Amino acid sequence: MSNLYFTEEHNLFRESLREFLKKEVVPHIDKWEETGHIERFIWKKFGDMGYFGLATPEAYGGLDLDLFYTVIFLEEMQRINSGGFAAAMWAHAYLAMTHLNKEGNHEQKEKYLTPSALGDAIGCLCITEPFGGSDVAGMRTTAVKKGDTYVINGSKTFITNGVYSDYLVVAAKTSPELGNKGISIFVMDRDTPGISATKLDKLGWRASDTGEIAFDNVVIPASNLMGDEGQGFPYIMQHFALERLIMGVNSHARAEYALEYAKQYMSERTAFGRTIDKFQALRHTYADCETQMEICKQFNYYVAKRLDMGDYVVKEATMSKLQSTKMADDVIYQCLQFLGGYGYMEEYPLARMSRDSRLGPIGGGTSEILKEIIAKMVIDNKDYKPAT
Repeated sequence: MSNLYFTEEHNLFRESLREFLKKEVVPHIDKWEETGHIERFIWKKFGDMGYFGLATPEAYGGLDLDLFYTVIFLEEMQRINSGGFAAAMWAHAYLAMTHLNKEGNHEQKEKYLTPSALGDAIGCLCITEPFGGSDVAGMRTTAVKKGDTYVINGSKTFITNGVYSDYLVVAAKTSPELGNKGISIFVMDRDTPGISATKLDKLGWRASDTGEIAFDNVVIPASNLMGDEGQGFPYIMQHFALERLIMGVNSHARAEYALEYAKQYMSERTAFGRTIDKFQALRHTYADCETQMEICKQFNYYVAKRLDMGDYVVKEATMSKLQSTKMADDVIYQCLQFLGGYGYMEEYPLARMSRDSRLGPIGGGTSEILKEIIAKMVIDNKDYKPAT
């Protein structure tokens, strides 16, 4: 473990988290993958252990720890081989809760952030729309001010925790004529009349509930506005850096676990009188994979360090997601190949892992969109400013 970034306390946290996941989560994973429903008791256990509050202020039930505790949380969650379970947990803790922490006022934090940290309430973040995809500025969901309320109409899709969560953090246009300058962020309870959700059937991430959500004349108090009206776009952009880094870290951790598994398998599997890890073609391919993984991992740690220091790392975090998700796809594809026919069998971990990994270059901004964002920054010298 790199001492550049991890202290003895970090390492002890990793050990205890790994033990917790092995004991409390792993025995249930196959059932949750099959049903697509993560039972409520595990959310409460995560909350009781403080895992949802790693980056949350102590005043709201959190631990307010440095970002490398989050890195460890993400890495260990990939090792239990359920991209869907991991996504449900980090989408709650780092998408919904991040917006609450940064844009919520004291009352909103007390109502939603504290129970979220304690595992008593589950949140989701609703930005992506059926017609918009990665084009946040093109969203069509509207929030019209009427007296001391807002009326929300529209729809969202591909929302992790979109079906079973207790509250929703929703982006909507309060001034559609202003384009991306007319977006605002709201928090609302799941049981508000007019909110409905449909569960989507996915290739991978089977354990998580990914929903399409409709808002039909949903009336919420004006006090449910988070932050300033019209500031939603910069708020979203500001947090995309963390989301992209999370997906980068997930990717190197997933690839590292696949490589560990493949190495063990290759040391035991024999062909033509020797273990297959003695064949040069496989050894050199493995060496390539390990190199690609390690380069991404070290870059991701560097970006995490800078983000933790308060640097605005939108370019580097975008590069992290772009490169790491591609690497993980390539490495896991190759690890499945190392297993031969067994790699294609559901009882071996690479089948699920390859399905789950494929979401990497798609979710949280497609690789094609990320390349354009990077191009704007490095060719056109565009400077994405943090929200004030």
